[in-house]
Amino acid sequence: MTNHLQAANDMMPTSVSICCLTFHLCSMADEIVNVNEFQVLARQALPKMYYDFYAGGAEDEHTLKKNVQEFQRIILLPRVLVDVSSIALSTNILGYTISAPIMIAPTSMHKLAHPEGELATARAAAACNTIMMLSFTASCSVEEVAASCDAVRFFQLYVCKRRDIAVNLVQRAEKSGYKAIVLTADRPRRGRKEADIKNKMILPQLKNLEGLMSIEVFSDKGSNIKPNTNEIFDPSLCWRDIAWLKSITSLPILIKGILTREDAIKAMEVGAAGIIVSNHGARQLDYTPATISVLEEVVQAVGRRVPVLLDGGVRRGTDVFKALALGAQAVLVGRPVIYGLAAKGEAGVRKVMQMLKDELELTMALAGCPSVEDISRSHVRTDRDRLQSML
Repeated sequence: MTNHLQAANDMMPTSVSICCLTFHLCSMADEIVNVNEFQVLARQALPKMYYDFYAGGAEDEHTLKKNVQEFQRIILLPRVLVDVSSIALSTNILGYTISAPIMIAPTSMHKLAHPEGELATARAAAACNTIMMLSFTASCSVEEVAASCDAVRFFQLYVCKRRDIAVNLVQRAEKSGYKAIVLTADRPRRGRKEADIKNKMILPQLKNLEGLMSIEVFSDKGSNIKPNTNEIFDPSLCWRDIAWLKSITSLPILIKGILTREDAIKAMEVGAAGIIVSNHGARQLDYTPATISVLEEVVQAVGRRVPVLLDGGVRRGTDVFKALALGAQAVLVGRPVIYGLAAKGEAGVRKVMQMLKDELELTMALAGCPSVEDISRSHVRTDRDRLQSML
């Protein structure tokens, strides 16, 4: 393990080159005109091992590509001669008003992207008046993030084989003022990310597990990610365990990882307070559908009884608009936040979120939607619509 960590450290620039690289990246960040360009900066800023860890997907990365590409297949149908002199972007999620329907998804190990890690991300969320979902595998603890700012925060949970760990984390999150628990349901085992295997990626000790258990390895033969996370997480977790989870917290529970009508219905039956349509950023099972392609099916199954959020592939304000038109109440943004963080710290995250917000506002104005509530299914045309029109 020491050799791998030293190798990663050896890839980091010297103090002089760090200053030069930081100045160069900050100058480039000032010239960025869309969110996608932050990925280029992140690739320049990060050691290859860390960039691949964030950017990579499972196996052939088919779903990783589709998450973005399927947005491009949806056509916008604007309305004209609508008064759009004022555009209202704000929306409400579980009783919390946010400035736009764009939230920060739970993503791992922000300190691999920037020394301030999740603390910088949380401050950016607060500045943007949005909700941050803190990852179970964060590099800052639930308490540290809570103390960093006044952002509304949800806590993303994996259930471990040792259930007392989940109880400990949920209770700590609740005590620290987190407003919801986001149960990630699509990870009975870790997906196969081949870049991490090739890079012999080593993750540091999970901050939230300090004093509870260790994921340290005592071998120099390869990555510690798959064997250790497979040892930690509980593959027996099933629908009946939601009742147990509800018994240990008064917080609302959202279920993340839903891709089918059948699972959406089951989530309703067990009392989920919300659903997140997600394929884990295409990092788990390859050849699953792009999230935007199954969003409408899930929304129809839920019948708007609880909020449905979309995670995966959002890179433009037009993507946000399309998701809202198909029934999502908000979207989650993952990798672009990490790329912004790597390029320019807290300011980079704020710029990513502001760019998406500005693009959404422009899209709404040009599509004839003065408020988020005005965005409807009639504003988009999907492949299914085109097929039905030919029948």
